[in-house]
Amino acid sequence: MAGHSKWNNIKRKKGAMDARRSKIFSRIVKEISVAVKEGGNDPEGNPRLRLAIANAKGVNMPKDNMDRAIKKAESKDAENYLELTYEGYAPHGIAIYMDCTTDNQQRTVSNIRSYFNKMDGSLAKNGSLSYLFHQKGVIQIVKPQQMDMDDLEMELIDAGAEDMDQEEENIIITTSRDHFGNMLKKLEELEITPENAQLERIPHTRKDLPPEKAKSVLKLIDMIDEDDDVQNVFHNLEISDELLKEME
Repeated sequence: MAGHSKWNNIKRKKGAMDARRSKIFSRIVKEISVAVKEGGNDPEGNPRLRLAIANAKGVNMPKDNMDRAIKKAESKDAENYLELTYEGYAPHGIAIYMDCTTDNQQRTVSNIRSYFNKMDGSLAKNGSLSYLFHQKGVIQIVKPQQMDMDDLEMELIDAGAEDMDQEEENIIITTSRDHFGNMLKKLEELEITPENAQLERIPHTRKDLPPEKAKSVLKLIDMIDEDDDVQNVFHNLEISDELLKEME
């Protein structure tokens, strides 16, 4: 997980922050919309909406934006989004799994197919690559100043943490899918607001490539990630320290 997180941090530093923030806000608005349609507008009784709001707070989305998104999702004019997944192979045999939320399935699949074709990859039949990944809860928090780290670690282990990776000011917590909700409740009890929390597809094994080949894969991943219909992109490329140094 460390390499994946560091790569995302490098992207944020290299990219235009305003554009990146707009993309993140757009994803959260879609998640709020789907959550409200699925389970109503009360976060207390709608875990998915509660998580979307927590993620919105983690990226400092203004409360007015959140309230507007919830209100719009309840209206008759609200978009009807489809949640879709796609799978494919990048160059050099790297597996890619994509979560999409779209109001136009034809546009989405056409765009994704064009990205793979442009970078000499190929879309695969749904379900053909899912066995390469397992689903885990991944939560990023800022190291709390008010707690001893040993005490925090014990609290998180009791709540179901399988792994905790410390990176400068942040901690990346990994849980099983079943313990994801428990971990979010524990953080709420500890008055810790996650920077980000979601169920991610983590590869069972990662594939290492020389930096030049890895860069072509990352180019495709970034291309997919920038698409407005794409919510998440997961892959089994090993993000090595050597690759990170070249990308900084």
